[in-house]
Amino acid sequence: MLRSVLIVDDESSMRHLLSVILSDRGYDARAVATAEDALRELEAHDYDLVLTDVRMPGMGGLALVRALQQAAPELLVVVMSAYGTHDAAIDAMKAGAYDYLPKPFKPDDVVLLLRKAEERERLARENRRLRGELAAAYRPDAIVGTSAAMTATLRQVRKVAPQKTTVLLEGESGTGKELIARTLHELSPRASFPFVAVNCGAIPEPLLESELFGHVKGAFTDARRDKKGLAAEADGGTLFLDEIGELPLAVQVKLLRFLQEEEVRPVGDVRARKVDVRVVAATVRDLGQAVRAGQFREDLYWRLNVVAIRLPPLRERREDIPALAAHFLARYARLRPELAPPELSPEARDALLAHRWPGNVRELEHALERAVVLADGPVIREEDLPEAVRPGPARAAAPGSAPEGTLSVKRATRALEEQLIRAALERTGGNRTRAAELLELSYRALLYKIKDYGLG
Repeated sequence: MLRSVLIVDDESSMRHLLSVILSDRGYDARAVATAEDALRELEAHDYDLVLTDVRMPGMGGLALVRALQQAAPELLVVVMSAYGTHDAAIDAMKAGAYDYLPKPFKPDDVVLLLRKAEERERLARENRRLRGELAAAYRPDAIVGTSAAMTATLRQVRKVAPQKTTVLLEGESGTGKELIARTLHELSPRASFPFVAVNCGAIPEPLLESELFGHVKGAFTDARRDKKGLAAEADGGTLFLDEIGELPLAVQVKLLRFLQEEEVRPVGDVRARKVDVRVVAATVRDLGQAVRAGQFREDLYWRLNVVAIRLPPLRERREDIPALAAHFLARYARLRPELAPPELSPEARDALLAHRWPGNVRELEHALERAVVLADGPVIREEDLPEAVRPGPARAAAPGSAPEGTLSVKRATRALEEQLIRAALERTGGNRTRAAELLELSYRALLYKIKDYGLG
């Protein structure tokens, strides 16, 4: 909250008036007659805000603003003037002032301005706090995992993060590719700019180019206004292209041009606009194989594959499962605030270690969220885990068999469907496109069912 204000004005009556107004409202106000006195005062004491006149003997108010921008850029400065014009206000803002107060003014005008400044500072502090929490969440040392496979991955992340280099993240569904992409962003000089994530497999093909690069009004039937594309939204920051292997060939051409020229051309526009974007792409597919099959452009593949980072599946880093489980149990403990933080029983821990986790870390997270909700006490038992995770007949049942003890067609059908989806994902290494082909489902239907069954 703003408490201390330094008043700078060569008129003694104005210094007195402002001191009374601010003191009566609970502010700690001190007044000086010149900009030079203000600089000396600010060297000796801390203030939350400076309220300065423009025209003063010696150094003027705008020169003081510029000097304070260099010496104390976080300090809020408000400029006052009896020669109030629009140009004077613009000059003050250009110099770095927070706001402009024309003379004469009412006491309420001054107080309202300070209240606005307080709200701005509150929002700025909250923004800094949230950014700090976000940065902490996406630091490599905040990512759970000390296995050799994960340590090697994080070592690569630290090396490449400060560069603009394009990165291709490879790994099965649920291995944490978006988490790594965000970590690359937060550890880069671009952290204060946007991180924009695009799921290339979730946007219908006719809309993809418009979503990525924008469009102008009238470019097509429903284009009723200009639209800024996601690539332009990420200007200065990072564009994360998830499921890049699902990008249609026609859009791959446009993406390649974007990467080569570093400019976007909205659909229907003849002009291109330069953008500064770092691209991180992710895929569950073997893009090299897709290139050989004619499903992915080779030139785009090499443009994306400047630095490839492979994310290990959970079955290759089983030693991380206990730490990951503890992390997720602590996160979801807030769902049961009346109980002590949950712990795993030895049987539940053994079940987690034995499961193959085709859905990887995301499947583990969903399994433990479910367990926390269903548990009767602070101990997570084996029976609190999803059927597919628990050992025994239900887990060992061959595809095509019903869960033990049920004659319900509806339940048996769901169980069979879940088994088949798990088997297809495991067989294809988490490649959803190939799994959908094996299952003879549309890609969108498979995504819906994966979400419905908590598989990713």
